Amino acid sequence: MSTSLDRGLFVWHELNTTDTGSADEFYSKLVGWKTTVWDQNPAYRIWTMGREGRAGLYSIHEERTAMPPPPHWLSYIATVDVDATVRQAVELGGKVVTPAYDVRGVGRMAVLQDPQGAMFAVSAQLERAPYKEPQVGEFSWHELLTTNALTAWEFYSKLFGWEKTEAMDMGANGVYQMFGTGGHTLGGLFAPRGVPGAQWVPYVLLRDAKRAADTAKELGAAIAQGPTEVPGGDWVFTGIDRQGAMFAVHSKKRVAANMATTTTTKDAKETTKDTKNTKHTKSTKRTKSTKHTKSTKNTNRTKKQPRRS
Repeated sequence: MSTSLDRGLFVWHELNTTDTGSADEFYSKLVGWKTTVWDQNPAYRIWTMGREGRAGLYSIHEERTAMPPPPHWLSYIATVDVDATVRQAVELGGKVVTPAYDVRGVGRMAVLQDPQGAMFAVSAQLERAPYKEPQVGEFSWHELLTTNALTAWEFYSKLFGWEKTEAMDMGANGVYQMFGTGGHTLGGLFAPRGVPGAQWVPYVLLRDAKRAADTAKELGAAIAQGPTEVPGGDWVFTGIDRQGAMFAVHSKKRVAANMATTTTTKDAKETTKDTKNTKHTKSTKRTKSTKHTKSTKNTNRTKKQPRRS
C-alpha cells in the first residue's frame, strides 16, 4: 500500500493517443517493448519488458471527456491520499480533468492539470512501489516544459514535497531546475522560449540515444531537439511521434565501459610485450649458456688432450 515514502515518485506512464495500433508498432520497435492486453479492460494495452509492465497505451476516444486532449504521455505521481491531493491541487490553482476513481486491484487515482495547463495523474497504489534505479526500457527522467517556472515549482513542491537539487543556467530559456525526493533526482523543469503550452515529457532510458533518434526518424517521427550531449556525458533527444505526442529518450554515458575496454587493451598489449621480452630474454640466456657450455667443453677437451712428445 502507498506510504509517505512513495509520495512524489513517478509510478506509471501512459500514452493517450488517437491510433493505438500505429503507436504500438512505433514504440515497440523503438524501445523493444512487448504488448499485452489488460485483463480488466481489453481496450487498454500494457507495454512490457521481461515480466514487468513498463507503460500503458490507451485511446483518447475511449475517454469520457467533452473535449478530448491531443495525443500525450501522462505521468502518474504517487500520493498517500488521492482525494486530499486533488483538493489541495485545486486550492493551489490546479484543475480536475478526471475526478478520483478506483481501479480494482490497482488503487485510486485522478487526472489533474497544473496552473499552466500541464496534465498529470495522481495515484495511491494498493501495492507499494519503492524507488529503484531505472533500467533500460524504463523511464529515467521527467521534464516539465512550462510557461511560468516559479508558479509551477510552488505548485508541485507543495503538492508532492519535492526538493530542489541542481540547477543550470539555460541563458534565454532561464534556469533549468532539477528536483527530487528522498535523495533521488527525478527530473527538471524550466520555461523555454516559445513553448506553446505546458506539458510533462517523460524520458525512456535506452542504450544509445543517437541510434534511437535515427530509428525514430525511420519509423516516421520528427526530431524536435537533439541528439544532444548533456552535462555529465549522457545523451538525450526529444521527438514527436506519428500521432503528435512528444516523447524523449535518454542514454547514459559509457565512460566505465570505455575505460574498461581501454585498460583491457592496454593490459593485453603490456602482457604481449612482457611475454615477448621474456621469450627474448630466455632465448638470449639459452644462447649465451649454450655458447658458454660449448666453449667450456672445448677448453676442457683441449686441457685433457695428451701432449705429444
